Amino acid sequence: MNKKSESEQTTISSSNPQPIKAAKPGDTLHISGLGILIAALIVLAATWAAVRLKDSLSSDTIGLMIALASVVALYILFSLKVARQWEKAVVLRLGKFRGLKGPGLFWIWSIFETTPVWIDHRVMVTPFNAEKTLTRDTVPVDVDAVLFWMVWDAEKAALEVEDYQVAIAWAAQTALREVIGQMTLADILIGRARMDADLQKIIDERTTPWGISVQSVEIRDVIIPQGLEDAMSQQAQAERERQSRVILGEAEMQVADSFAEASKAYASNPTALHLRAMNMLFEGLKEKGALVIVPSSAVDTMNLGAVSGLVALGQGQSK
Repeated sequence: MNKKSESEQTTISSSNPQPIKAAKPGDTLHISGLGILIAALIVLAATWAAVRLKDSLSSDTIGLMIALASVVALYILFSLKVARQWEKAVVLRLGKFRGLKGPGLFWIWSIFETTPVWIDHRVMVTPFNAEKTLTRDTVPVDVDAVLFWMVWDAEKAALEVEDYQVAIAWAAQTALREVIGQMTLADILIGRARMDADLQKIIDERTTPWGISVQSVEIRDVIIPQGLEDAMSQQAQAERERQSRVILGEAEMQVADSFAEASKAYASNPTALHLRAMNMLFEGLKEKGALVIVPSSAVDTMNLGAVSGLVALGQGQSK
């Protein structure tokens, strides 16, 4: 029992979905260039005012003024956000959903509001696979596939599932294993279009509550055991040989039928049979160095000696 569980864990861990790359700090904060410019201008203005008023103000007042300017600059810096054309920012106010912002420049109250999730509305590509999965006829296969999907409801994708990218990868992999278990190996090899359609339908039903729509699923490769592949190759060769023998037998039957029809024509006309035999002998003797052996009775009945003499005479004249 322990060995079985270990093998199952090994199979699952070897087919994990692709990990999501960690976002860079700039991508997480989405600090805008305008916010940086405004913050820098505020600090410069406070510094310039402190220099101009250093004679009339105490050093403590000047320090306090510069500190307040720095706080205001930082607040503006983290309150101005920029969402790219394909992004939507999920805004939470004191932990509660406030709304979606973007694309473009927008403002949040950075003390009370946060933007923990940024949703990408472009079509995403997720590769997934199923290793050593048994088909309905108990054949282990490895199947690689690619999933094309996109987020159509950013609110559901952010609130209904913890990590929608990992969730859709696992949903696709489990759906692939389920479909493989319901199909035979022959159906998988020749019915990829049907398999793609079934996978798209199953995955789309699971991801629709998350605000995710599946565009298409494509099977990239189906790998079967090497021994089974060799057996299938031998079976295909045997089938081709059988077909060739059947075709040869049908050809022999057609030739036999033709000879039977010809024999009926020659049976009532011996002269035609003699002429045909003489023509065949003549064609054979025309070949250089040809040797034809015929029964002695044929020489008398069909006058083949005269034929051979005519051939020899013709060859002599040509020389």
